[in-house]
Amino acid sequence: MKKVLALVLALTMVFALCACGSKAPATTTAAAKGSVYYLNFKPEQDAQWQALATEYTKETGVTVKVVTAAEGTYEQTLTSEMAKSAAPTLFQVNGPVGLKNWQDYCYDLSDSDLYKQLTSDSFALKGDDGAVYGIAYVIETYGIIYNKALLQKAGYTQDDITNFASLKKVADDIQARKDELGIKGAFTSAGMDSSSDWRFKTHLANLPIYYEYKADGISSTDAIKGTYLDNYKQIWDLYLTDSTCAPTEISAKTGDDAANEFANSEAVFYQNGTWAYDQIKGLGDDNLGMLPIYIGVSGEENQGLCTGSENYWCVNKNSSEEDIQATMDFLNWVVTSDEGTTALANDMGFVCPFKDAKETANPLVAIANQYVADGKTPVDWCFSTMPSEEWKNGVGSALTAYAGGTGTWDGVKTAFVDGWASEYAANNG
Repeated sequence: MKKVLALVLALTMVFALCACGSKAPATTTAAAKGSVYYLNFKPEQDAQWQALATEYTKETGVTVKVVTAAEGTYEQTLTSEMAKSAAPTLFQVNGPVGLKNWQDYCYDLSDSDLYKQLTSDSFALKGDDGAVYGIAYVIETYGIIYNKALLQKAGYTQDDITNFASLKKVADDIQARKDELGIKGAFTSAGMDSSSDWRFKTHLANLPIYYEYKADGISSTDAIKGTYLDNYKQIWDLYLTDSTCAPTEISAKTGDDAANEFANSEAVFYQNGTWAYDQIKGLGDDNLGMLPIYIGVSGEENQGLCTGSENYWCVNKNSSEEDIQATMDFLNWVVTSDEGTTALANDMGFVCPFKDAKETANPLVAIANQYVADGKTPVDWCFSTMPSEEWKNGVGSALTAYAGGTGTWDGVKTAFVDGWASEYAANNG
């Protein structure tokens, strides 16, 4: 009798799916025939996603394959994988610009249980037609992480750093006394290898964009003016001069190099975000602090950390109906089950915008929350409006050439301003 009932329910579901057209299928565990292929954006959470996939398969019998793109190669990997017959059923875009490139592949999630789990509609990525094509799954924060013990050893506390001028004064002093302090530099290496360059061509570049948008009262533009590029230059110069390595060496330095330098107490300051906690937690939670990225703009004493999301889940509408259903079921399990919510909060250290989300023990998140409680203004993630990946690469190449002495800052300005206009035109023609 139970087998007959299950068959009836399964057939009922099939007819319901056929009848609802483009609507997202209702969540159910009856999609065991389907499978999930998740192309993961975050290398630092690969092991946790693999473990979560294994657990889900153990519980449901549904195969979940997780492939993680190498740092800085997600867009290329996604393009390659989408061309295959066994394409990802679950992937991600980084915001409105990314959605423009991939909307033709995105399933409408408007009627999905995943969408209903969001705590706010602001975390839904919608198309011009009003349909929901992406769901933000993590809210993150970045700034300048610092080692409290080393900063105190140098004779300072966070209270001594309230703007760019004071940051430079402290960093210059620490760099001059690095041998005395037993470190290699004030800042970790500003690596421009593909595993690290996003920290500067994207995350650091966000600051001059944010302040220009703020001054002009806009949220995007087809032609950036570069009003705050001199400010961008002075923070980049500080990263280069007060570093664990010579500026000419950064082209080969990796993300792991910087993380290891900080984790091994070889540097006081490290530009990165809440997602880096797992790599540096060996220093001890009480020893980790985070400063805003100051670039010398008037009033920055009231600036907080950079908070937002560029991580939006999208379901591949070209997948089979069974695989779409399996993917929707998996996502719903991830954001509602005890196993899934625990993994997101504790194993990955994520702050998630879902109703059943658990609070993370990540101390960097608590620091970010404290800035908001203290009335500091968070810096928006404006880099989701950068016109293309090619624009970022152009800025990154110019930054590297400037650091190595083979280029000038005018080259950076050209890549930033002229490159923005040309890439925007090319992608919005």
